[in-house]
This record gives sequence, C-alpha cells and structure tokens, in this order.
Amino acid sequence: MPKLTKPFCDTVKPPVEGYEIHWDDKVAGYGLRVTASGVKAFVAQGRVKGKAVIITIGRFGLYTEDQARRKAQSLLQQMREGVDPRNVKREDEAMKVTLRQVADAFFARPGMLKDSSRDEMDRHIKTTFEKWQHRAIASITPAECRKRYEEIASKGVTGKRAAPGSASFAFTVLRTLINWAREEYQTMDGKPIIDQNPVVILKQEMAKQAGKVRTRHIDRREVGKFWNLLTTARDNPAFSADTRAGLDLVMFLLLTGTRRNEGAELTWDRVNLDDTDPANNWFHLPDPKNKNPVWLPLSSQAAAVIKARKAANDKATTKSKFVFPSRSVMGHIRDTRAPLERFSVAIGMDRLSAHDLRRTFVTLGVKACRLDIAKLELLTNHVPQGVTARHYLETSDLRDYHREVQAIGDYIETEARIAAAKADGSNVVSLPVRA
Repeated sequence: MPKLTKPFCDTVKPPVEGYEIHWDDKVAGYGLRVTASGVKAFVAQGRVKGKAVIITIGRFGLYTEDQARRKAQSLLQQMREGVDPRNVKREDEAMKVTLRQVADAFFARPGMLKDSSRDEMDRHIKTTFEKWQHRAIASITPAECRKRYEEIASKGVTGKRAAPGSASFAFTVLRTLINWAREEYQTMDGKPIIDQNPVVILKQEMAKQAGKVRTRHIDRREVGKFWNLLTTARDNPAFSADTRAGLDLVMFLLLTGTRRNEGAELTWDRVNLDDTDPANNWFHLPDPKNKNPVWLPLSSQAAAVIKARKAANDKATTKSKFVFPSRSVMGHIRDTRAPLERFSVAIGMDRLSAHDLRRTFVTLGVKACRLDIAKLELLTNHVPQGVTARHYLETSDLRDYHREVQAIGDYIETEARIAAAKADGSNVVSLPVRA
C-alpha cells in the first residue's frame, strides 16, 4: 500500500520550522511537502538532463492523493524524456494569452505611447475586435482577419456605412500587437507563439488604402451653411452641457485646424484671452502629435468660442480645467462624431470627420483666402520639409500669424451671413473678406 494515503495526509504533523517532504514508497519522486505553518502540497521531483527539477502539483484538498499521483507520474515521465514541465507550463500559458492581455501589456510600457494613441488603439480592441479580445491571440487566423476586414470596409463597425479607412487602421493596430506578441511570448525552444502574423494576408488591401490621399473637406460654398447649423444648434436650450461643449469643439477645430485630441485636451492654463488686443489671443499645445510644442493665434471668431466656454465654466457648479469639458471619466469631450454626422448630410456630404475640419481649414486658407501654403503648414503644426525652413525657421511660436487665422475666420463668418440671408430670402451681396 502506498505511503501517501488520505489518512496519512490528513494526520501528518508539520515540522517545527521550514518544511519536510514525505515521499511515496510506490512512485519514486512523488511526495507531500508540509510546511511549518501546516500547508500541505503534492510535489514531483526528478532530473532533466542531469539537473534536479521539483514541480509543485497542488495543495492537498484541491487534489486528492490519487489525482496528485497520476499527475506526478505524467510529470516524471516528461522529465525522463528530457522535457522540463516548467517550460511546458510556460508555453501553455503563452499560447493562451489573449488579445486583451497582449494589448494591456503593450499599453503598460512606460513612456512608449501618448494617452491619445493608446485610447485610439484600445477603442479598436473594444469595438472592431470586441469578439476577439478575450480569445487567445495565437488562435486568430488569416481567414478570420480577411472576413472581418471586409465586414468593416463594406459596412463599418455599426453596419451603417463603408469604412475602409477605419478597417485599415484597425488592422494596423492588430498587426502591431501581434508582432509585439511574437517577440514577447515564446515556445520552449525560443520560437514565437505565432509563426506568421495573420494580418499579412491583408497586405495588398492595406497598402492600397494607405496609398490613398484623403482630401475630403467642407466645400467653401457650404461652409457658411455648416457654421450656421453649428451656431443654431449651440443655442438650443434643450441640449446638454456636454452637447454644447462638443459643438463648440467642432467650431474651434474648424477655426484653428487643430487635431481633435489636441483641441479636446486643451486646458485653461494654455489659453490667453486679451480683450484690448485681438492679436494677443492665443493657445498653447505643449505636447502635440509631432512633439513640437507650439503657440498658435486665435482669430476673433475662435476667441469668441473660447469666451463662450469660459462663461459656461464660470456658471458651472463644478469648475473644469478643460476648455471643452465633459462628464466622462476623462473630463473632456473625446468624440465629435455626433454633431458631424448630424450636419454632414445637410451640406451634401455622406460623412464628415474631425480631421476633415483640419483639411477644411487649410483648403479655405488656400482657395478662399489665398494664403501662403507654407504658413498654413506651420499653423497646422506640420514639420516643414525644406532644409532652410526645418533648420532656421521658428516653428514653435506662431502667434505672429494672427492675420492668417483671422482671414479664415472672417471668411467663414461672412459666408455664414450670406447663407443665413439666402435662407430667409434676403437680397445678398457677397462682401470681400478682410485682408
């Protein structure tokens, strides 16, 4: 009869200190470890390529002595064959790591990602890959990638409209995470848990999408109508404070050409309003996408939007540090899709994004206001491509370009007045935009 029976395991006494291992007399290398605190756990001990290896099977009570003996026999057999069960366990765990776990580990690396980039990547994990996020990342197949890509490209996440650009970006995120997982998680022999990235099957589709130059913007002949839609909606008393803040953010993005996240994260300590000198109205972006801190001028129209936000904040019970606050966890508006989707159809567009407002700012500057494209590149905080501009031109303090942003603001305001007059049947004479 084997030594490690239930009665023995029940009654064995703990040592005075440390631990003792009681070995079974039938299965060599199978034992019960008992600590001074009374913890009892089954173990298996053998040698792998001459090196002693001891594996904890599990606690007595969670395992019966018969279950533990069978497990020990399996582990000891692996050791006799030269396989370290600890490596097998690590490989099993690596093969089971989920897309969600990989993403969380990827995002947790200090200083590697901006908050906005992490949030955008995480949004795709939670939406585009919602059904995959708790699956083993190694189980995702090329066929599944193609099927999901085609679904998003043709119908979008919500099934309402085609979104090839969103599909391409989402699978760029997935490709990045899988490539990182291939380096981070390995099998016993040091090979990656994923032989080949399944997103590779979409190489041609994604390359084709990446090669497309996006030029969608609001037509200069429709920008006045669009502005009137925004201002009318903004004055609707039925709308919540968050909705009005979202509308104000859209107006601000159109007037400044700022990236959505950079505008949404704007705080009051980075804004200067001067009632006596309009050219001294400006805002500061300390950590933009291209890592070039910049001070940008505000047109009188953009300053008016900021002042409206200031008045709303002064009246609020809880003051916010953000110019465009929200009751969300982040504390500021994050998404401008609702107002853009609401008004895009009214101006003859099937869709409109925050980045389209940035393109509109540049396009109005060039086509309607005849501004220098090089100045508009600076005002949208793009790195100059010319050697002289890159190495000698001031690209951070752009407050002297107030005249340029004022020209765009004046054009939008003038077009809005014309659109309003047309709507109520008034006679309209188009006035030239101020220089």
